[in-house]
Amino acid sequence: MVRRRVFLQSLALGPAWLSTMDVQLIKPGDAAYRDAKLGYFTHYDGQRPSAIAKVVSPADVQRCIEIARRDKSKITARCGGHSYPGYSTADGALVVDVRGLNRIDVRADGTVEVGAGVLLMDLYVALANAGRMMPAGTCATVGISGLTLGGGIGVTARQFGLTCDRLVSAKIVTPDGVHRTVSATEHSDLFWALRGGGGGNYGIVTSFVFRTEPARTLTTFTLTFPSAALPSLLSVWPDWQGKAPDAMTSTVGVGNGPNPYVEVSGCFVGTGAKPLLDDLVRRVGSQPTGRREQEQTFLTAMERFAWCKNSDGSCKPSWNGGGGSQGRGSYVATSRMLTGPVTDPQKLAEIFKSTPNSYNMIDALGGAVARGPASAFPHRSALASIQVEVTLAAGEANARKAMGVARDELGKMFGASSYVNYLDPQMPDWARTYYGASLTRLREVARKYDPDRVFAFPQGVNP
Repeated sequence: MVRRRVFLQSLALGPAWLSTMDVQLIKPGDAAYRDAKLGYFTHYDGQRPSAIAKVVSPADVQRCIEIARRDKSKITARCGGHSYPGYSTADGALVVDVRGLNRIDVRADGTVEVGAGVLLMDLYVALANAGRMMPAGTCATVGISGLTLGGGIGVTARQFGLTCDRLVSAKIVTPDGVHRTVSATEHSDLFWALRGGGGGNYGIVTSFVFRTEPARTLTTFTLTFPSAALPSLLSVWPDWQGKAPDAMTSTVGVGNGPNPYVEVSGCFVGTGAKPLLDDLVRRVGSQPTGRREQEQTFLTAMERFAWCKNSDGSCKPSWNGGGGSQGRGSYVATSRMLTGPVTDPQKLAEIFKSTPNSYNMIDALGGAVARGPASAFPHRSALASIQVEVTLAAGEANARKAMGVARDELGKMFGASSYVNYLDPQMPDWARTYYGASLTRLREVARKYDPDRVFAFPQGVNP
């Protein structure tokens, strides 16, 4: 691949030292551009960034930010490329692809330094090989950066907290081009913002340091219920989950249609999940049509949730070349937070059932999440997050319309709060909805570190 100097168009304005530095740059017209510009979601394939910079060092990131700042051009970072609104592959933007920042160093003290370009399954493999684990998401190809910066909900969240709760420090290139270390004692305001304040707002993170845990046996499970049991399940699940020990984190999954698929799946840290699951079945009042419980290693459990086994038994997290088994996404999504008991389970069931081409998930929070450290994540008191995914089977416009109806009905039931990692470009009152009580302080931090709005984007804290 040809290495081009990213600063060619601004050399006349910049200092002389810029002429000696180059970044691997892929531009329209290059043979590699068609694939290099792609994100995870297929419906954004028509977007045309001005260039994709394949960075391999913090200095490369600094160069990219310098040109964006000088030329007042759009710039965005991309790790896993899972931005629901396609912001990480935006038209006309310089996309800073951080996948080359992929070093993982599991340290003897139980911390792990993780490059900003690492995908989740690669992190899980490295941790498991060192006998460690940490809470994060379930999709193999999601990047650690976006997940952490928005919070990081996962299948062990009630036991170990959000991904951002495990953050010890981070290194970030801020809009002034400075490569900073942030922690509880260094730039503590920015450290607060990076833990749940959303990606893309304050610069480009180059690495993270997380606290990990010794790897433990996990019990994974799935209970499939008759569709007629859905209202009862929605009624009893919040109380059952809320009273369960922190070791239990579960998800209610519901399909659409008159006889939807209904399941409760999740993870119990350790053994002994059976009595808890028996109690759920008793409360629902209907025997499951299928039940699966299995004690697994941390890595095997993460592979199970990711659905990414290859024929050779490996789990290679690549959707854009590289021989991985993960397909790309063709759906839109939105979210609401479950902020209290489900007082009208029949109505909630009807919202899920009547949203065409949808799959709906209620992911438990509480436990360690509720007790988490002071950070920008604004939903500590929520019982769960609700995510509505709608495939593009009837076209994108129809999918977004159906999704919007479900989103607004859920908002009437539970209020206007949503998870920033599930950005919806049509979300009403999005700033308060995503950033909640943290919004004012987040904007103060953004104005301090990015007064010129180099990293402004449509749903950022400094738009």
